[in-house]
Amino acid sequence: MKRRPTLAGLTMLLVVALAACGGGPDKAASVDGGGKAAGSGTVQQPDDRVTGVRDTVRHVARRTTRATRPHLVKKCGTETRKVRHTKRVKSHHKSRKKTWYTTKKVRDCHKVRKGTEKYTRVLRSERWCVRLDAVGGKSGKNDQWYRVNSTTYGRVQGADDRAKVTIEPLRKGC
Repeated sequence: MKRRPTLAGLTMLLVVALAACGGGPDKAASVDGGGKAAGSGTVQQPDDRVTGVRDTVRHVARRTTRATRPHLVKKCGTETRKVRHTKRVKSHHKSRKKTWYTTKKVRDCHKVRKGTEKYTRVLRSERWCVRLDAVGGKSGKNDQWYRVNSTTYGRVQGADDRAKVTIEPLRKGC
């Protein structure tokens, strides 16, 4: 009976510790406990934005090819298996084990190859890049490439040459 209050105390400590680890400056991002917003790969912080002078833009088209791969289909069959059962039987201060067997039908499914199929294989994914000069207001940081999404690319492409733009890059480099 002494274990129950101890167990309740330890559980309470664990709950408090987990609650302390979950909260951060961005409450919406830490709700799921992973530190990332639901549905997105990364959490964009306000300091992720980059400001600079528009230099040039580049669109790299997706490259694909036709390829073949094995076509797999699901094949199922039934088989019978022997199942062993045991039970302890007590009689007159002696204990012995009683064993008997039954058969059980089991459905076994697995994938098997049946011919080939054609599919579109992606050799290079599509990407949009922007090159900025004077990144962060520093004239020495020129010709910096950033990969951006298509919406940002369209906005920067429509801007005037040498215009000051602010972007949220996906990553550095192109």
